[in-house]
Amino acid sequence: MRNVYNLLFPAAWFIWCLYWFGASLAAKPVRRTESVASRLTHYVPLLLGIALLISPRVAKSMLDGRFLPRSAVLFWFGVVLLLTGLLISVAARRHLGGNWSSTVTVKVDHTLTRSGPYRFVRHPIYSGILLAVLGGVIASGEWRQLVALALIAGAFLRKIQIEERYMLGQFGETYALYRQNVAALVPRLL
Repeated sequence: MRNVYNLLFPAAWFIWCLYWFGASLAAKPVRRTESVASRLTHYVPLLLGIALLISPRVAKSMLDGRFLPRSAVLFWFGVVLLLTGLLISVAARRHLGGNWSSTVTVKVDHTLTRSGPYRFVRHPIYSGILLAVLGGVIASGEWRQLVALALIAGAFLRKIQIEERYMLGQFGETYALYRQNVAALVPRLL
């Protein structure tokens, strides 16, 4: 399973990154963006989390252990979560279209997207990425992956706070109503 993990997970993320880069070329021009200081509040933990995911040398002795037993069932469940999460994030990115940005921005002619995955959660790209990382955590069972998930989740929660302020400023009561009716990351069951 370890060999499959070492091939499958990087390949899935690499294909995702290729799509992400290609799709970013169609983004609308930026009208307003967050400051560098604001950006660092979510980029630093995100980059630390990514470093833990991709490099076994980071904090090697401290995070080498497993917190889940080796299990084919857990491994394949993690694979399914990873692929599902990546597909959710791609679907969300497609629905967001030219409004997407890697930083918090308001675009020229920015529109409020409420179709596709945005009907169920306000931030489905983050939901999908977190589900994909959770899949890696479950498949690997390593503390390193779990700490990475915590860092990435913290980065996304911080970024969501900033995005919510921007969207409220841009769309006012329309966004406030959307916020009231649609969950941020996990769809409401009732």
